[in-house]
Amino acid sequence: MILDVLSIVSIGLLIGAEFSVSAFINPVLLKLEPVAEARATSLFAQNLGQMMPFWYVANLLLLIAEVVMHRHDAGISWLTAAPMLWVVTIGFTLLILVPINNRIATMNPNAYSDKLKQEHAKWEMLHRWRVLSLTMAFVSFLIGIRV
Repeated sequence: MILDVLSIVSIGLLIGAEFSVSAFINPVLLKLEPVAEARATSLFAQNLGQMMPFWYVANLLLLIAEVVMHRHDAGISWLTAAPMLWVVTIGFTLLILVPINNRIATMNPNAYSDKLKQEHAKWEMLHRWRVLSLTMAFVSFLIGIRV
């Protein structure tokens, strides 16, 4: 029961943070002057790029623990799907989103180019797919613990 609550809170907060980047942070960044936009985007990329890997791995470990704890429950197939989706999302993130994020994080705000602006737009579009995938894993987990 405590593991369920901890997992729900941690995963829910991570998805909320990821959602807020697309829904709230990036739209505000786009309204800033180019140098300010570049600086703020770089700072967000650096900050989130340092913190999120640990949170992703911690939540994967929570999902694996949930599978072990509920291995005899009726919802085990739903529970098993959740960490599998999470692993796919981590792979997608490492292979596609992290390289883009690293380029954004290290950009020179005074040399903010159209290419970097396009990189940010590409990252944003791909990030939305990541949020969807994480949400699908979360829903699978929630169904699994309730069935």
